[in-house]
Amino acid sequence: MMDPITLILDDVIRREGGYVDHPADKGGPTKFGITHTTLAKWRGRPVTADDVYRLSEAEARQIYRARYVVDPGYDGIRDQRLAGLVVDCGVLYGADGDDASKWLQEAANQLGAGLKVDGQAGPKTIAAVNALDPREMYVRVCALRLRKMGRVITDDARTRKRVADQALNAAGWSNRLADLMLT
Repeated sequence: MMDPITLILDDVIRREGGYVDHPADKGGPTKFGITHTTLAKWRGRPVTADDVYRLSEAEARQIYRARYVVDPGYDGIRDQRLAGLVVDCGVLYGADGDDASKWLQEAANQLGAGLKVDGQAGPKTIAAVNALDPREMYVRVCALRLRKMGRVITDDARTRKRVADQALNAAGWSNRLADLMLT
């Protein structure tokens, strides 16, 4: 049987694809979904767009496993489908923003868990999540993510161009969420 984290990372890599440097993407150059900033933090030094371009899939998987699965504690989520969704939320919205952990806590609270929403998926959060119906948790996390998608477009209103740039990404974000919901 294949390691569940490997399967989750297979899906992330498939969704993210290869090298992209689109001007509307606030993350700048990315490869396998690893941004320029994430790669620099991982390597502990400044990196160039060429460094991102040359990023190996093996290193991308190491980054994802450490920063987006193990560090936030998502490897403790027993339901693989829910774990995959939460990891993907972290990948799309950033490991440093804690959105995925907050959504996990908020979803659990909607089901009566009584957790402190602090963006840290520690042992108490993971135990509460594992005690709840994973399908109910999944739907609630998807709903919170959908709300975030709308806020990213409407709240980033510094300029009309910026809002338009984010709106261009909406179809991709929606397709990605639909893909997760259908798997």
